Amino acid sequence: MNGRFKRAAPGATIGTIGLALLAIGATSGVASSSSAAAASTSPSASVLAPIHGRYTPDIDAANFVRRVDNRYFPLTPGTGFHFQGVSGNTAQTDNAVVLHKTKRILGIKATVVRDTVSEHGTVIERTFDHYAQDKQGNVWYVGELALERQHGRLVKASDSWQAGVNGAKPGIIMPAHPRRGDAYRQEFSPANRALDEARVLDQRGSVTVPAGTFNRALVTREGSPLERQKEKKYYVAGVGEVKEQAVKGLHEVFELVSVTH
Repeated sequence: MNGRFKRAAPGATIGTIGLALLAIGATSGVASSSSAAAASTSPSASVLAPIHGRYTPDIDAANFVRRVDNRYFPLTPGTGFHFQGVSGNTAQTDNAVVLHKTKRILGIKATVVRDTVSEHGTVIERTFDHYAQDKQGNVWYVGELALERQHGRLVKASDSWQAGVNGAKPGIIMPAHPRRGDAYRQEFSPANRALDEARVLDQRGSVTVPAGTFNRALVTREGSPLERQKEKKYYVAGVGEVKEQAVKGLHEVFELVSVTH
């Protein structure tokens, strides 16, 4: 599976200015679009079709922008996201930071997010995820460098991948106009067994986490056909991912505690 981080960065700071931004996200509506509108604004319409079968995303570096500002997945450099949760019976923390750096992949300057998972103060996993947004507003996942602790040190994990290497192709992390029923590949690297995919379940989900209560969250079901683990995730406009919870496989729950900038 890809890194836990599928979250967004608000332009303000939660935790230092209170929950003002979260309140905006909780009260704002989740706009939907017609099929015609979605098709006319998104060159990725083919990847928002059935997720099985041939996969040939059309990637043109000239069609990408520098800033990732999708309302469900904006990434502002310098923003940190702080989650707490449990994996199995073990408490964990998950801290993700949008770095002030980019990585060029397929000619695209991708935003880098460093995601660190810790147990009892010890880092057990660190992932550098790479995201890029096209001019239509779709956020693409173009690679990840995953490190996991083995024998006391962090080593490269086998499911690390990069678009354009060993047959790997970019996937969609967040569509420009997600609608209920949309299904899409999030990553595609058979050589690295990285085949995550997602389906939109709802656009008016209700969720409460330490950072606040939201009544109009975008709810997705995400996982890999190669793994038993399946997760339900909640995204809030103007905030990003606020919760993920396993619905199949190992018991896991992670909730947003605060956002810092």
